[in-house]
Amino acid sequence: MTNELATIVDQTKIIETINRLFVGTDDRDWTLVRSCLTPRVLFDMSSLGAGEPKHLSADDIVAAWDTGLKPLKAIHHQAGNYLVEVNGTKAEAFCYGIASHYLPNKSNRNTRTFVGSYEFELLKESGHWRIATFKFNLKYIDGNPDLESS
Repeated sequence: MTNELATIVDQTKIIETINRLFVGTDDRDWTLVRSCLTPRVLFDMSSLGAGEPKHLSADDIVAAWDTGLKPLKAIHHQAGNYLVEVNGTKAEAFCYGIASHYLPNKSNRNTRTFVGSYEFELLKESGHWRIATFKFNLKYIDGNPDLESS
């Protein structure tokens, strides 16, 4: 396989890894989500006010998402505009992302939408690309910011 073709195959697999992370989250398939992550991830949600970036285990990330998303009736992630750079067994990826949360409630303000971009660093381990750095860059939130307590 030529280098150019190998790069295209890796880029496709990287995008697939990111998509599996989002689809797994939406389906609450925590085994799938965990399989997309390295054992330790540099996790950065500081744009949402979550404090400084920190290294977390994949299990801790999955447990936090499971707990935080459990009250919601539905979750939907949509990603696109991927830019992927591969350098051997390391890669950087960027994409736009929208995450919509849905929870019917008395206020009838049933949705909250996060709009922004993601930056990922991935490592190729045993032939599979895994996310080693996860950063969300919030542009804006629309809808009900207090969805769970409405």
